[in-house]
Amino acid sequence: QVQLAESGGRLVQAGDSLRLSCAVSGLRMINYHMAWFRQAPGKEREFVAASARPGSSTYYAEAVKGRFTISRDNAKSMVYLQMNGLKPEDTAIYYCASSTVALSGIRQLDMYRAWGQGTQVTVSS
Repeated sequence: QVQLAESGGRLVQAGDSLRLSCAVSGLRMINYHMAWFRQAPGKEREFVAASARPGSSTYYAEAVKGRFTISRDNAKSMVYLQMNGLKPEDTAIYYCASSTVALSGIRQLDMYRAWGQGTQVTVSS
């Protein structure tokens, strides 16, 4: 059974940094693309960042490029999202997800089958 468990979300001030973690079990992570998505109140879930299998290439949404960094430790079955220069518009529930689709679909929400429960990030101005 595949399980993804996010942690690290909390209330921070604008400009602060935060690192989210995702603990993965039930799959061999080296075979999967791993991604972070987020969902703000009243909005659809959106792509944030992805790490393509086995972990050499990364992809980012324009809104977070240069501020966020996705990383993974396949041996420890962990995925991370380092978030710097946080803005109030980054406030959302952040979800970790895994996929085995072709690289062309790595930013597409419906290509991910396994999801965590999410962790809340709130950025105050």
